Amino acid sequence: MESENAPKTFLLRVEGMDCAECAVHLEKAARSVPGVRRAEVSFATGRMRLVAEGDGVMGEVQAVARRMGYQVLPVTATTKGTGWRSWLRRYPRALTTGLAGLLLVLALATGLLAGPTPLRDGSLMAAALIGGSPIARAGWATLRTTRRPDMNVLMTIAVAGALAVGEYAEAGVVVFLFSVGELLESLTLDRARGAVRALMALRPSEATRWTPEGEERVPVEALAVGDRVLIRPGERIPADGRIQEGRSSVDQSPITGESMPVEKGPGDEVFAGTVNGPGALTVEVTRPVSDSTLARIIHLVEEAQERRAPSQRLVDRFAAVYTPLVVAGALVVATVPPLLGQGLFPDWLYRALVLLVIACPCALVLSTPVAVVSGLTAAARAGILMKGGAYLEELARLRAVAFDKTGTLTRGEPRLVGGECANHVADQQPQECPECLDLLAKAAAVEARSGHPLARAVVRAAEELGVADRYGMARAVESTPGRGVRGEVAGHGVKVGSHAYIHGEHSEGEDPFCQQVDAIAAQGQTAVMVEDVCCGNRAYGVVADTLRPEAAAVIGALKRMGIRRTVMLTGDHRAVAERVARAAGVDEFQAELLPEQKVAAVEGLLARYGTVAMVGDGVNDAPALARASVGIAMGAAGSDVALETADVALMGDDLWGVPRAVHLGRRTLAIIRQNVVFSLGTKAAFLALAVAGLATLWMAVFADVGVSLLVILNGMRILAGERRPVSQGSRR
Repeated sequence: MESENAPKTFLLRVEGMDCAECAVHLEKAARSVPGVRRAEVSFATGRMRLVAEGDGVMGEVQAVARRMGYQVLPVTATTKGTGWRSWLRRYPRALTTGLAGLLLVLALATGLLAGPTPLRDGSLMAAALIGGSPIARAGWATLRTTRRPDMNVLMTIAVAGALAVGEYAEAGVVVFLFSVGELLESLTLDRARGAVRALMALRPSEATRWTPEGEERVPVEALAVGDRVLIRPGERIPADGRIQEGRSSVDQSPITGESMPVEKGPGDEVFAGTVNGPGALTVEVTRPVSDSTLARIIHLVEEAQERRAPSQRLVDRFAAVYTPLVVAGALVVATVPPLLGQGLFPDWLYRALVLLVIACPCALVLSTPVAVVSGLTAAARAGILMKGGAYLEELARLRAVAFDKTGTLTRGEPRLVGGECANHVADQQPQECPECLDLLAKAAAVEARSGHPLARAVVRAAEELGVADRYGMARAVESTPGRGVRGEVAGHGVKVGSHAYIHGEHSEGEDPFCQQVDAIAAQGQTAVMVEDVCCGNRAYGVVADTLRPEAAAVIGALKRMGIRRTVMLTGDHRAVAERVARAAGVDEFQAELLPEQKVAAVEGLLARYGTVAMVGDGVNDAPALARASVGIAMGAAGSDVALETADVALMGDDLWGVPRAVHLGRRTLAIIRQNVVFSLGTKAAFLALAVAGLATLWMAVFADVGVSLLVILNGMRILAGERRPVSQGSRR
C-alpha cells in the first residue's frame, strides 16, 4: 500500500504571473516549503511541476503563491465564475489598477479646477497606496521566502521614497503605469500561451462509436483500442486508427504540416486531430486516446517549452547578478554625492529611486522565453516537433547537414525506372512497345500475390501503365527464395526474377541482351527479368529507389541559406550512391557505411564545421542522429522510435521541413539577439539619464514597461510568420 507521504507529482497552472523573474522567485519560494522535493516553474507555459509529499504540501505551496499574488490551480481546474468576475480572478491587479486610475483622474480634475490641495494630494496618495498594495504584498512575500529582491521590491522602495520626499504625483503615476504595464504583459503573454493550448483543442470531445445496436455518441476518453468509429465528412478524427471502410481525403496539417489533403482508403492510418474530407470513414482505433500521436506531440511540446534554452539560462544568470549590482549602485548614488557636498540628499535620493526602477530586468529576462515559445509553437504548427529551445539555437548555427540516402533523399521504396524487351525497336519508349507492355502485364500477374519490394515495384508499374488487370492473377505460382518466381498466365509459363534465375538452364553466351542486363548490375542497379517460356519472349526492368522530387531543390535551398557542406551517408553500393548524390546535388557522399562508420563520419564533420545536423529515419540512423548537434527524423508521425530518438522530428514525410526548421531557428535567434540588445541599450541610456538627473520616475517606468511590451510583441512576430517560409516553387 502506498505511503501517505510518498512523493507525488502535481502539474499546476499559475495565474497572475506576468514576468520571467516572477517565475524564478515563485520557484524558489515553492522549494522552500517543507515537504517539497522539487519545484519547476515555467514562465513560458504558465505551469508549475511540483513533486511533494502528499496533497497537504501542495496546499501550502498554493498558500505561498497566494501571498506572492499568484493563483496556483491544477491544470484541469477551471476558474469559478463567468464574465468579468472570472476575468478579475485571472487578472487580480486589474481592480486595483482601475481604482488607482480613477483616483489619478480625480486628482487631475481637482488640479485643473483649482480645488483644495489636500484633496488632490490625498487622491494621489490613495492612488499610490491602493495601486501599490498588491505590488508591496508580492514584494514582501518574495523577500521573505527567497531573501532576494525582485521588481516588486524595487518598485515598492521607489514609490515609498517618492512619497517620503513629497512627490505624490510621481508616486501615483508610477504605480498606475507599472500596474497597467504588468496587466498588458499578462494579457499579451496569455495570447502567446493560447497558441500552445490551441494544440489541445484539435481533438474533438465526442466520437460516434459503432455498437451491435448501432451508433452511439461517447466521450473521446471512452474509446478503447479495437473500437470502430464512424467519422462523417468534415469531422475531426478522434483517435489514431486504421481505416476499415470508406475513402476520403484527410487534412493532416495539424499533425504533419502538409498543405494539401491526403487521399486515404482501407488499410491506411489516420491520426487524432486531423480533419476528414468529403467521404465517410469507419476507423478502427489502434491507440488509446491518451497515447495518440497528437497527445504525444502536445506532451513533447510542453516539455520542450519548459526547458530553458542556452541564451535564456545566460540571461537569467546575468539578471541575477545585474539586479543586486544596480541596487548597490542606487545606494551609492543616494548617499555618496550628498556626503561629498555635491548636492542635497532629497535630490540624489530621487535619482537613486529612478535608478531602482530602471534596474527592473523584466525586458531583459523576457527577451528569450517569449521568442523561444513562439518559435517552438510555429514549428509545431508546421509539422516540425522540436524537443527544446536549445535545438532552435543549434539549428540557427548549422554549418553542415548530413543526409541518410534510403527513405530520406530517396523515396525508400523501389520503383521500375526503365527497361526494354529483347525485341525492342530502337528509339521506341517502353510504354509504347506492345511486347514490353505484354511481358510487364504477365510479370504483374505472377508477382501479384507477393509482398516483396521488387514485386510491388513491378505491380505498381503495371498499374500506372494500365495493364495490371490484363491477365488477372497467375496460377500454380512457385517461388524460389532469393532468386525469383514462376507461374502460369493465360496458358503460358512465365518466370520473373534475377538474370541467373531466368537463364540458369540456358547458356546465352555473348547474347547482347544478356550483356545489357549484366551492364546494369555492374552499375549497382537492380535488374528484374521476365520470360515467357512458351514463346521465348524476354524483357528486363531496372528497379531503383528513386530520388525524392524535392530533394535537389531542398539541397539548393540549404546552400543558398549559407550551409557550407551537404553530405550523403549511406550503406548502399558506391555506384548507386554516386548516382543519387549527383542527382541530389550534395557536396560529397560516403558509401558502404556501417552504422558505426556513419557515427565516425558525423564526428569528422563536427571536427571540420562545429555544428552538424543529421537527417535520417530515426531508427536505423539512431547512433548518428544522437551524435550530431541536431538529429532530425523524417516522417515521424505515428512513430514512437523517431519521436523518442531525434531532437527534431518532421511529422510529415517532407524534406522541405529541414530548411524550414533552419529558417525558424535563425529567425528565433535573430529576434532573441534583437531583444537582448534593445533591452540592454535602453537600460544603459536610462541609467545614464538617471545619474545625470534628467530622468523622472514616471519616465523610467514608462520606458521599462514599454520595452517589456515591445520585447514580447517582437518575440510573438514568429507566430505571425508565413507557414512555409522557404521558397518551394520547385515542388509544384
